[in-house]
Amino acid sequence: MSRLVKIWLVVLAGAVLGVVVAHDAGYVLLSFGHWTVEMSLALLVLLLALLFGGLYFLIRLMVRTRRLPGDLRDWKQRRGARKAQDAMTRGLLEMSEGNWRAAEKRLVRHAEQSETPLLNYLAAARAAQLQGAHDRRDAYIRLAHEHMPSADVAVSLTQAELQLADNQLEQALATLRHLRQVAPRHTYVLRLLRRLYEQLGDWEHLRELIPELRRAKVVPPEELRALEIRTHRKLLENAFLSTDARDLDRAWAAVPKAIRSDPGLVGDFAGYLEERGRDEEAEKLLRAALRQGWDEHLVELYGLLDSPHPGHQLARMEKFLKEHPDDPVLLLTLGRLSMRARLWGKARAYLEASIARGGPVDAYRELARLLEHMGEEAEALQVYRKALAGSGDERHLIPLPENIGQPKANRPVLEEPVQPPRDADTGVEDGGDGEAGKATA
Repeated sequence: MSRLVKIWLVVLAGAVLGVVVAHDAGYVLLSFGHWTVEMSLALLVLLLALLFGGLYFLIRLMVRTRRLPGDLRDWKQRRGARKAQDAMTRGLLEMSEGNWRAAEKRLVRHAEQSETPLLNYLAAARAAQLQGAHDRRDAYIRLAHEHMPSADVAVSLTQAELQLADNQLEQALATLRHLRQVAPRHTYVLRLLRRLYEQLGDWEHLRELIPELRRAKVVPPEELRALEIRTHRKLLENAFLSTDARDLDRAWAAVPKAIRSDPGLVGDFAGYLEERGRDEEAEKLLRAALRQGWDEHLVELYGLLDSPHPGHQLARMEKFLKEHPDDPVLLLTLGRLSMRARLWGKARAYLEASIARGGPVDAYRELARLLEHMGEEAEALQVYRKALAGSGDERHLIPLPENIGQPKANRPVLEEPVQPPRDADTGVEDGGDGEAGKATA
């Protein structure tokens, strides 16, 4: 719009000047020494305008000539950046199509001309990783860091991801420890550290990391609770395997109160106490846990404790019968405790009640052992048979004839006549051809 206005102004000025010149062209006399020049005023104005225009274009030409090398350099840079952008786009497309080698070449070829060489080298590092070229991958990571030192977190995160993906756990640990110093509250760093500690089985450091995961809300509460329970179960296991007997108590003392009532943790610790011969402590722990919440695994474990006062244990567990009268695991536990207390009749009644309510195979085994020691071998054998029959699926049993033991029922399988195959199209039995058929006949 402004250019059109300028053109109209020039045209208007020319028209006004033409009218003025047509009315009176004017007269100009120029004298210089012995020289004089006479002309009209209109011609002088025209000559001055031409002179001014020529000088203007000459100066513009000189300026453009002086700036030509810089303009050429800028043009080359723009052209290189455009080519680098195209190469990066094609390289990312090659990566998405699975052409790792071609993608790496495209991404690196014009990386120096790219406006974002950091992205080129990081993408090339991923392409090299997918080809198993660890040396080239590390070289691209170094180049990315050299081109943009301020992006240390992004470069190191990419490096840690690639190391974890390639199962280079020790190198990934060193990278993530560096990131913890640079960005201690970075949520993705915490997430990668959690994953790394789980892969390494470094449960002690994972236990120290859990409070930070909770504060940063990196993991959902339910998942974080499950992670915390699993971590402390592993720590209890390591403490039990330790040569120092005090490590087990230290590991249990380190369990937070919020998860100390978890049945899995309580069961593990009680089992370790039982293995160490500390059955009385295990009994108190299990009894307290069962008051807080019912768990069949803890109930079964309670019946396996070798306490010096089995009668007291039996009386305590019988109190739960009011709330769980048909629990087969509780009845099995009461049967075992009755056996430890030498109450044979009560033990038999509890075990039979457990079996009647679909109790586990251990109930059959305990009842059979009890009957066997009471001299009732026939009944014990029947219980063993019921246990074997109840532990499998009768639909998968092979049917047997009623006349087993008779000579015809015990004939060898090899004596059965071989049925000749039938032709699929004609239904005619194929009796063989040539000498083979005659030999068979």
